[in-house]
Amino acid sequence: MPQIQQTAPTESIYGVYEIVSNLGLAIFFGLVVALVYRQTHKGLSYSQSFTLTIIFVAAIVAIVMMVIGNSLSRAFALVGALSIIRFRTVVKDTKDTAFVFLALAVGMAAGTSNYILGAIGTGAISVLAMVLHATNFGALYKSEFIIRFRVDKSNESTAHLEQLNEASRRSSLLHIEPSGDGETIQLTYDVVLNEGRTAQELARTMGDMSGVSEVVIIASKSDVDY
Repeated sequence: MPQIQQTAPTESIYGVYEIVSNLGLAIFFGLVVALVYRQTHKGLSYSQSFTLTIIFVAAIVAIVMMVIGNSLSRAFALVGALSIIRFRTVVKDTKDTAFVFLALAVGMAAGTSNYILGAIGTGAISVLAMVLHATNFGALYKSEFIIRFRVDKSNESTAHLEQLNEASRRSSLLHIEPSGDGETIQLTYDVVLNEGRTAQELARTMGDMSGVSEVVIIASKSDVDY
């Protein structure tokens, strides 16, 4: 009868110094990626939790890579163990996914002692992100403000439209919503102000007009969800 041989678990191929070095560099790479993400983020959906997650992901992936080592069985066991985890967090910005993948990549590089690859990869992608952010690459136009106000339906004056055209280089109607009683209409415009004009001045001028009420101006920066 053939005897079943039991193989003892293999010891870690990493020494204490290498473990500390790998984990330390993974955290450093994660910090760099997180700082670049914070610097290049646009829009109104910034999350501190997501920024911290980038650092955690880089460090945890480095530990995972050291746990796996050269063992194929460990890799399959880890995949089976992690398959029971369900992540339900919705990523609001598709660019955030790229930073998650970057954290995974630099964590894998640090965890496998590929320090040069991790450093060059972190530096190259960070510079790329900063350049794309500085040049506003891919943007069709820069949206500055969203203005929302109510107009009385009984007022046939178009002074509010004339004021918008005078104060802005471009204005686009985004939304029309009549009130429940049918007495007023809520209008929402995307505007880019002329040089020398301020949002405070526009809000004050619009609010002083007859038949115009509930003037609200929102700074939309470059991206905003309507």
